[in-house]
Amino acid sequence: MGQVFLVRHGQASFGAADYDQLSATGVEQSRLLGAWFAGSGLRFGAVVTGSLKRHRQTAEACLGALTGGGPGEWRADPGFDEYDHEEVIVRLRPEFADPAAARAALEREANPRRAFQVIFEQAMARWIGGAHGAEYRESWPAFRARCVGALRRVTDGADAAQSAVVFTSGGPITAICQELLGVPDGKAAQLNFSLVNSAVTKLLFQSGRNGAGRVSLSYLNNFAHLEQTGQAQHITYR
Repeated sequence: MGQVFLVRHGQASFGAADYDQLSATGVEQSRLLGAWFAGSGLRFGAVVTGSLKRHRQTAEACLGALTGGGPGEWRADPGFDEYDHEEVIVRLRPEFADPAAARAALEREANPRRAFQVIFEQAMARWIGGAHGAEYRESWPAFRARCVGALRRVTDGADAAQSAVVFTSGGPITAICQELLGVPDGKAAQLNFSLVNSAVTKLLFQSGRNGAGRVSLSYLNNFAHLEQTGQAQHITYR
């Protein structure tokens, strides 16, 4: 039985001019994951990343902690890229298209981070809800189909006894788990918000005549590599 480990990227640079790069915490989270993989005796026959910088940086920090750093050849698949969170927010709050206006609006709030989270939750609910799907460049069903298709390319191209690791984002992991578990659209955003930076979701797959295309969830959102440090600052959600 093959295994696919879906890794959410380490903490990115939220609030910075370039979000798509790991923070110092994100690099350390990724390194700790690599040490945990090494301690578990895991080795990967295939490494896949999304096309984003934070995916690649997470892979580099993680696999750098493994003896030999994993396979020499990595494959990038944009099917594992995150949804456009900026568009999702702007469709709900058009004025947020101007970063300065968005910043000013949040700074007027007593708790800007909490205010942003409320807006983000509302924006996600609007996108996933489907009533306004035509307004987005990529609807939630289209996004989910893209992510599930990317996973299928991994399992179709892997040996039946092989372990593969995919460095991606919370959205694709949510979409894939929603598909596997039959989670209603209305609950998908809650799953997305629960995923920890650098957490691991393990899938099992079978190939061959009797098990072709069969994929199941083994565990979800495992961040034991962070918990075992005993340092709460290592556990982040954005």
